[in-house]
Amino acid sequence: MEYKDPFIAERADPFITRSPDGTYYFTASYPAVNDELHGYDRIILRRGKTVSDLRDSEEITVWKAHGEGIMSRHIWAPEIHLIGGKWYIFFAAATSENKWDIKPYVLRCNEDDPYTENWEEMGVVRKTAEDELSFRCFSLDMTYFSHNEKHYLIWAQIEGCSSLFMAETYEEAPWKLKTEPVLLSTPEYDWEKVVHKVNEGASVLKANGKIYVFFSASGTGAEYCIGRLEADSDSDLMNASSWKKLPYPVLSTKDLNSCAGPGHNSFVRDENGELLLIYHARPLSHITKQCGTYCDESLYDPCRHTRIKKVTFDENGEPLLK
Repeated sequence: MEYKDPFIAERADPFITRSPDGTYYFTASYPAVNDELHGYDRIILRRGKTVSDLRDSEEITVWKAHGEGIMSRHIWAPEIHLIGGKWYIFFAAATSENKWDIKPYVLRCNEDDPYTENWEEMGVVRKTAEDELSFRCFSLDMTYFSHNEKHYLIWAQIEGCSSLFMAETYEEAPWKLKTEPVLLSTPEYDWEKVVHKVNEGASVLKANGKIYVFFSASGTGAEYCIGRLEADSDSDLMNASSWKKLPYPVLSTKDLNSCAGPGHNSFVRDENGELLLIYHARPLSHITKQCGTYCDESLYDPCRHTRIKKVTFDENGEPLLK
């Protein structure tokens, strides 16, 4: 199967999952133009019987930002996960009083089918009583995964610079942390420090005895790129020494022919079993400010489009994104 490029226009931070009945669900950041008051104000959802169906399927708004107060600005990077038989959406949001007071929040669906507006606000993700680190400042891009009957949340948090943290959570209450966090990665290489020092947008892939965490690095323009962490699947994932980071990006602008700034990805298998990389990237014209929607602050240029690449594996079983 070949997928059109771009797959869906002006949808950044794309996330696709497949339900047990085979239905695919898509969500992404709804864009803002020029500033945060002109978008980033809702969570959208599409569904389809195949991945291809998502391109032209009806898009509904399942939740709208508050008019003021908490959850009213910068509604970013939603992810939809089926956990313990219930659907949840993790997303980032800020307050009207401070548009950079960004924290991770959770919605829980009150229906078996998430393609509905019947979502309950579970509020901000809660830390343990002993935890003095989690979410004390700008925190976003939360993702979830389970392994060996344990459940984990990974997010980005600015502690001097944007770094990746992970903690265990509860299957029955994934909006609550079970442990204090461990630091997974912080920007250390030049390719992680272009425009901004950033590690964010984590996504998890389990394959061939490894747990891979792919993440986005640098600013959100053409410099955006994807890096990779890995740990053995039988290791203690909450031990920072279990994780190794590659010293180079696994996908960047130089690896693409017609777009720039690949990042904030997810993974899904299509109806034929092929593993797909779901990511966003800008047209090359963004580099020369000719994309038609250019804004000096790249966060408010909506030209980040959802794109799809097939993932292959090398002779050692390592995933290849290029």
